[in-house]
Amino acid sequence: MDRLSSHKATKEVVQKHNFKFSKSLGQNFLIDDNVIDKILSGARVSEEDNIIEVGPGIGTLTREMGKTAKKVVAIEIDKSLIPILKETLEEFDNVEVINKDILKVDIQELVKEKLNGGPVKLIANLPYYITTPIVMKFLEEDIPVTDIVVMVQKEVADRMNALPGSKDYGALSIAVQYYCETEIVAKAPRHMFVPQPNVDSTVIGLHVREEKKYKVDNEEIFFKTVKASFGQRRKTLLNSLGGLGFLNKDEIREVLQEANIDEKRRGETLSIEEFANLANKVTEYQNRK
Repeated sequence: MDRLSSHKATKEVVQKHNFKFSKSLGQNFLIDDNVIDKILSGARVSEEDNIIEVGPGIGTLTREMGKTAKKVVAIEIDKSLIPILKETLEEFDNVEVINKDILKVDIQELVKEKLNGGPVKLIANLPYYITTPIVMKFLEEDIPVTDIVVMVQKEVADRMNALPGSKDYGALSIAVQYYCETEIVAKAPRHMFVPQPNVDSTVIGLHVREEKKYKVDNEEIFFKTVKASFGQRRKTLLNSLGGLGFLNKDEIREVLQEANIDEKRRGETLSIEEFANLANKVTEYQNRK
């Protein structure tokens, strides 16, 4: 079987199996060879790689990864796609399809049982309605993931990749960049999909750091500080940090002074390093109380 990444090949598979696209599952199948190649290149797929794919669809990207990777585990929630995947992937004994909801899967256990304990790469055309929960699940749950290369809605990629001071910079930018180096791998306009979605897409590469770049004494307080700072973007830090819920205005002013941060600044102007410093001062203050 040749590549499936063309409108003709995708249409033939879909019609043969009388498959009905599910809008609620965000099913839009990629039909562009060039973008597929950029995904593989951006993820640096090699014969040593253990890969997890989420939402394989009819197996377009899965097949190309199966040609090179050591093992691919594809997790698909839609049971109507399972017989299609069985057919399109039948020649690959290094590919396994699991019919489950990724958000309910114990990824650590899966890596241990199916992928030799890792390390793993997450490579996928993600369902857009659950993009952020999936990415954060892989970053926060102590999974041995080295690279996350995923197709996401353009606006989400812009936020993940944003720099301080830009309109897209926010809590998601910091959450992702705290763990990873980010890069834009490819752009995929809406006409590159069947059916055509209402938004354009971007492939973003998140390369997980072996060691944390930022020194954070308490990650829970760090992320709470970030969330509070962006809770109301127009507010100054002096006012927005009240969202922490455990510091009054005088205490916030004191913490900001200790962190050498002007109380009139807004959250979107702070670098991740400044947020780390600020959160560490909040932690110190908490420990003194």
